[in-house]
Amino acid sequence: MWEVYSDLNEVKPSETNIFPWLKTMSDIGLRSKMLVKDVMSVPVVIIEEDAPINKVAILMDKHGLGCIIVTSKEGKPLGIITERDLVGRVLTKNVKPDSIKAKEVMTSPLITIEPDETISEAAKRMNRLNIRRLGVIYKGQIAGLLSSKDVLAVMPELLETIQERALIEGENRAQEAGEESSPLAGYCDRCGGWSDSLKEVNGEFICEDCKIESEEE
Repeated sequence: MWEVYSDLNEVKPSETNIFPWLKTMSDIGLRSKMLVKDVMSVPVVIIEEDAPINKVAILMDKHGLGCIIVTSKEGKPLGIITERDLVGRVLTKNVKPDSIKAKEVMTSPLITIEPDETISEAAKRMNRLNIRRLGVIYKGQIAGLLSSKDVLAVMPELLETIQERALIEGENRAQEAGEESSPLAGYCDRCGGWSDSLKEVNGEFICEDCKIESEEE
């Protein structure tokens, strides 16, 4: 059931469990060279579409997984089964696990991405489609799985660089315009959220909401 593609980079799975759906580094002039294949989780546990659901549950428990990829007999990725799918489509309906097939429970189609796509593009796709996982496809086969956890594992490493770049750009704009403060895009120094229009208040660059709260204090 385990498939490993040796020509793709192996990485350690992420332990982070929160995804802040924010604009990417390219939106403020930074470009991340990190690719999907650098961050994705491998190997991937797969199961054929006609396999009974109880086998899916067994595999999830055995490997400590939250999802399994469903494929055709030819190995073509068809969909994904998550713990939520099992609860909502099997347990709550009191269906016998050995009487229902994987293809009847899976969420389909499987949303995918290529291994050489950037992490920024993967994050935007997850955000746009409101999903937490992407199947990574290489030469028509499932090569890995990218989750919001995997993406977040590398985002903190870029956060400091992004903030520094945003502050520098803001200072340069203020000097050029001869203004006390200049709107810029970046992460709020107080709440950590993304804003397209940060304001400088007492040496901090904060979003509009934090600015209003500051004035009310």
